[in-house]
Amino acid sequence: MSIHIEPLKQQDAPALFAFECKNREFFERTVPSRGEAYYHCDYFQNSLQAAAGDILGRMNLVDLDHERGSAELGYRVGADAAGKGVASQALKLLLTEYIQPLGIREVQAKTTAENIASQKVLLKNGFVFRETDAAGFWHYCWTR
Repeated sequence: MSIHIEPLKQQDAPALFAFECKNREFFERTVPSRGEAYYHCDYFQNSLQAAAGDILGRMNLVDLDHERGSAELGYRVGADAAGKGVASQALKLLLTEYIQPLGIREVQAKTTAENIASQKVLLKNGFVFRETDAAGFWHYCWTR
């Protein structure tokens, strides 16, 4: 399976919304819900700030701090692609091809304690476990 990453464009919103709705139940088994409003088209469309082919997942860098060279990572892989290495391949691609031009030297990520698959993806790509917070999230860090 060939994986590629591209910046999210507004015209990708319908396909991304369909992906999120199709996989909602699957996602909510391992990560906290994004809330009911997220799955209403108007709210979803408005929440996009800025996906050719089928969308297998999504990977986000948020809270970019250019002074510190840091960002927070979030990602999801749909049920049809789960367990096939999609998240690992996409994260490797993100870290090797896209991070440096953005000036990012540190990436933070977190998982729930039960999300073993996500923990494996992070560890496989060089993230190091840092701590468990009061809410029970496991925090990881990758540095270049």
